[in-house]
Amino acid sequence: MSDTPGVAITGASGRMGQMLIGQVSANDRVRLVGAIERPGHAWVGQDVGVAMGGAALGVIVTDDPLEAIAPAQAVIDFTAPEATLEFAALCAQARAVHVIGTTGMTEEQIAALEPAARHAVIVRAGNMSLGVNLLTQLTKRVAAALDDDFDIEIIEAHHNQKVDAPSGTALMLGEAAAEGRGVKLADVSDRGRDGITGARKRGDIGFAAIRGGDIVGEHDVLFAAAGERIILRHLATDRAVFARGAIKAALWGQGKAPGAYDMLDVLGLND
Repeated sequence: MSDTPGVAITGASGRMGQMLIGQVSANDRVRLVGAIERPGHAWVGQDVGVAMGGAALGVIVTDDPLEAIAPAQAVIDFTAPEATLEFAALCAQARAVHVIGTTGMTEEQIAALEPAARHAVIVRAGNMSLGVNLLTQLTKRVAAALDDDFDIEIIEAHHNQKVDAPSGTALMLGEAAAEGRGVKLADVSDRGRDGITGARKRGDIGFAAIRGGDIVGEHDVLFAAAGERIILRHLATDRAVFARGAIKAALWGQGKAPGAYDMLDVLGLND
């Protein structure tokens, strides 16, 4: 058996699924060993490379997650919360590193990952890019340095097919800002403004979501006070940045103790 970690990709036909398959196939530090799609999908039973319109890759798309995960040392998962919980249980059984880029998970669903993290490495992040994770750290530090005279607003933009809002990255930035201020995001989050909402509450962290075209991902953290503004910004123009980060996380997790980690751990940025 090769010493190169085998990787299975969930949601193989999706935007991120196809990007991940391409990046894993082109990376000599990992091997593509599995591709998963939902039952009844047209790709099931086909070679995943052929299904993507290219050369055969020697991996057949399956609707049986266990079949794909069994030979894998890592699973990269950008799907839906319910599916992610199912994959987490299977990764725990296989002792495979589970890299989770799925967004829109509730606090209860995140908590439901804890049993799996007792048996396998889970790396979960709202965004896998190096730049965004640096932005998260900057947001935390700026929020800690400024008082409530500075209102915090998080503005995010994504393509018109994105199904959740605010984005996972926006929420990650909100958590960083709240941590910097020593508060819980749930207590200060302001996500809905329509009609006569009244004046902005001091200390709140506001969110705004834009959806349009093929925007890959844009995030601004705005600190606004009387007479001045500070804007921290990250723009993603290519989904490959997320795929490369996910592969980095899959490699980092090899040999680590079971537990729940994030990209700050992977990048050595956690305090």
